[in-house]
Amino acid sequence: MVSDLDEGKRVLKLVYYLIFPRICERTSLNPIMTKILYLTAILFVFAGNQAFAQSKDDLRAKIEQIVASKKAVVGVSIIGNNGKDNISINGAKRFPMQSVFKFHIGLAMLSEIEKGRFSLEQKVEITKKDLSLELYSPIKDEFPNGTILTIAQILKYTVSQSDNVGCEVLLRLLGGPAAVETYFVKNKFKDISIKINEEVMQANWDLQLQNWTTPNAANKVLEAFYENKMKLLSQKGHAFLWKVMRETDTGPNRLKGQLPAGTVVAHKTGSSGVNKQTGVTAAVNDIGIVFLPNGKHFFISVFVTDSKEDAATNEKIIADIAKASWDHFTTKAK
Repeated sequence: MVSDLDEGKRVLKLVYYLIFPRICERTSLNPIMTKILYLTAILFVFAGNQAFAQSKDDLRAKIEQIVASKKAVVGVSIIGNNGKDNISINGAKRFPMQSVFKFHIGLAMLSEIEKGRFSLEQKVEITKKDLSLELYSPIKDEFPNGTILTIAQILKYTVSQSDNVGCEVLLRLLGGPAAVETYFVKNKFKDISIKINEEVMQANWDLQLQNWTTPNAANKVLEAFYENKMKLLSQKGHAFLWKVMRETDTGPNRLKGQLPAGTVVAHKTGSSGVNKQTGVTAAVNDIGIVFLPNGKHFFISVFVTDSKEDAATNEKIIADIAKASWDHFTTKAK
């Protein structure tokens, strides 16, 4: 990833080695004038870098203003402008994932499919016993007596609709939560803890904290599997995954909430609900990729925890941050 300083050095070298020798050769400038021109170039590049940094600072200040008055802990990680703009607020703090981990489960399943252990077309029986769990499930609503679905269909239900029964079926096939965490550890991803399934997580409020990640880590996973430089996904797997993420219909008032109609967002949400004893919300999350009108994109992960705000306010925090980021990157492109 290229830093602002590295970019400035690169420009300076270009100016020094390519442009100034030709100017001096053609205009017969004396050494003093050459130094003056060179110093001018340094000031020009420095000023450009300062303006660039200031632009990022403006976005950071806007986000900090959004969260300042809220009775919640908010974590943000943003990567944009081809990796040159990186903003992190509580980016290294641990946040409960809740259903965000279904994105990670989907990635682990696609990895096993790449190895030939499973296939997208493979059929899996979902029994009435599977549907007996008191969990949110569009599969249960649609097939109350059980059904047979392909792994591709189960992945779509699990990721796009955050289906908990589908999640449990995928975890069972993979060998449990530990197998998912191990996949990420083996591929050198840090700050991802996946210890329990949905049934356990929903039954005990305190245990949800065993499934955690950081905003920075969430964004690194998004970036790695979208850019796919490590070739962790085949072309088919990559196309399937990001189609499913684009089709997510949960959390319409979060990342997508204030973006222009028709904006493409590939994302995954997570929610804890409210603790009935304390009135605290442990997780309102949304991580994803926002696609810009100029064909570029930015990665954004926002986690809200320990919140005493109502549900609408928690979601608006995420929507406001996404809109501020959209304004930043669309203005930058002009």
